[in-house]
Amino acid sequence: MLLSPSTPKFRVAICGAGIGGLVLAITIGKFARSDIHIDLYEAHDAITTAGAGISLSPRTAEVMVELGLYEKIPHPSSNDGLRSLTVRKSNAPKGGFDVFKAFRSGSSMHRKDFVDILKQSIPSSCTVHFNKRLTKYEKQSPGSLTLYFADDSTSSADVLVGADGIHSSVRKTFFEAIGPDTIDPSKIRHYSDPSWTGTLVYRSVFPAEKLSELDPSNVALKDFIIHIVSYPVSQGTQINIAAYVSDEQKAGTPFEGPWVSDVSLEEVEEAYQDFEPGAKRLLNCFEKPSRWALHVVNDLPLFTWDRVALIGDAAHAMTPYCGAGAGQAIEDAFVLGRLLAHPLTTLDNVLVALKAYQDVRLPFTQFVARESKRTGKMYDFRAPGYYDGTDRGNEREEMEILKEKIINQWDWVSKGEGGPVAEWEKAERQLQEGSRNGGYENGTSVH
Repeated sequence: MLLSPSTPKFRVAICGAGIGGLVLAITIGKFARSDIHIDLYEAHDAITTAGAGISLSPRTAEVMVELGLYEKIPHPSSNDGLRSLTVRKSNAPKGGFDVFKAFRSGSSMHRKDFVDILKQSIPSSCTVHFNKRLTKYEKQSPGSLTLYFADDSTSSADVLVGADGIHSSVRKTFFEAIGPDTIDPSKIRHYSDPSWTGTLVYRSVFPAEKLSELDPSNVALKDFIIHIVSYPVSQGTQINIAAYVSDEQKAGTPFEGPWVSDVSLEEVEEAYQDFEPGAKRLLNCFEKPSRWALHVVNDLPLFTWDRVALIGDAAHAMTPYCGAGAGQAIEDAFVLGRLLAHPLTTLDNVLVALKAYQDVRLPFTQFVARESKRTGKMYDFRAPGYYDGTDRGNEREEMEILKEKIINQWDWVSKGEGGPVAEWEKAERQLQEGSRNGGYENGTSVH
């Protein structure tokens, strides 16, 4: 069938207008132009974002350059793009001490500011639909997909991408629909349901001036500190803070109550009552504190099946200890978007493109998730075989070993295929090879 220049070669539905969904729409729009029609479905009445700060690694910057958005992002004004980071032992009532200071590549900014940049770049080939919360989807006999929404409306698409976060309805239907020949039915809940890590996170953003008046020399005013995690955002005028309280015994158990809730300042202060004065002064600056039960998505065996794909938190919601969750969603979106927009990709061979996305992105995102979990244990002094916060007479020596290991953990950004552009190039080669060989059929069995 010959298509006129104005006829899209297929329709892509993206569920979720978060960072991953927006970057996917932008990528498809930039490289496919009007060849693909995009429907972006957002569950809320506007494009908003949860959380405050976002870390921008060199890998994220690479994607922003490719999309022509890099110059719109605020960049560090000193240290050649390096940010100062302090790891400090603060659970000492009479005063803690720095485990080490270091510089780390990348920058950070307010998540809302980043999303605003993406919103301004939504392509004309994309139609945004608000108040559309997906409940399920069904495959129709010709191959298209029918989408069902909470308001009882329906829509259709040729390709569906779940960018709908950790509570993903796409992921739930995805694993329920695959069938017992491919997925062990006893594991469906393990793949579709998020898992509590046993960690609670107290979050707040407050004016830096407030902390400066209370404690002018507090390290949080300048540095990225752990493990209360704190760093300046909005050009240093605001402090973003996340304070972690973990109980490994509760990992994998159901969390009772709402995952996100407002809490009192007293609850936050009680959790850190044995910490040093500087940490307490930092926490005392909390404004409108909230408590988040930190959940993750268990390692999935598949990111794509038939004409459906998962990206971002829907595919691999991870712990935040590498500051990599949003960045990995951006990389997913870039690689998948380039593959869908590729001139070789048609409705007849779109499965080849989706398989190439999965083969490149699934192993790396799950590697990053494992590294993030391991890094979090080190920040909490509970990594097996490393310093655990107990002084056995050689504390400094043990902390030096831990320091080297933590710095090595930060090197995850250089792992994988060399970066998102290199990953895309590998995926493109797989698409080209698969297209020459006549396509791809779903057939992987996972038990």
